[in-house]
Amino acid sequence: MSPRGVATPDVREQLFAAAERVVDRHGPGALTSRAVTTEAGCAKGLLHTHFAGMDEFVAELCLDRFARTAAQAESLVDLAGRNTVAGNLDAVARALFDYGGLAISGLAMARPGSMLRIREALEGGAPGFDAIQRAVTGYLGAEQRLGRVAETVDPATVALAVVGTAHHLLMTSRPGTPDPGPAMTRLVSALLDG
Repeated sequence: MSPRGVATPDVREQLFAAAERVVDRHGPGALTSRAVTTEAGCAKGLLHTHFAGMDEFVAELCLDRFARTAAQAESLVDLAGRNTVAGNLDAVARALFDYGGLAISGLAMARPGSMLRIREALEGGAPGFDAIQRAVTGYLGAEQRLGRVAETVDPATVALAVVGTAHHLLMTSRPGTPDPGPAMTRLVSALLDG
């Protein structure tokens, strides 16, 4: 535990990672500021020093994870011509589950205050599913120009299907249900073969 008055490095990420572990182990109902700070091994009031409350904390956690996935998706275009197209797309789709994952998405949905903050941030330009979809579309277009994606494949439609399916799986799955990753892998393969 960090002593009182000593700066905690990268406190946001430390708290976010602790929250994910709490929710993964005990479910969304177990997420309290005390559970998060205990899991993070820091002072009990640290969460409230950095966030106005749990709704803001959960919203910021979700927005941070969206931004990470969007950044990974934006780097897809740099992979054009390397690895396999399906493998590259699958990595981004799986990142949606890794960054925040199923439990955090369900947690945000259960907190109307968090959902409102997330919606406002996305409407204000924060990266979310739209940014990921645009990046996937751009990547597929680049691969198509290289001849690695068939001309019959519509990049925007494939991107919508991949991101829409990931969104659906995030919103309808819950901890303890089967890993959605294999379903995403099958979808990506089917779309690229079509």
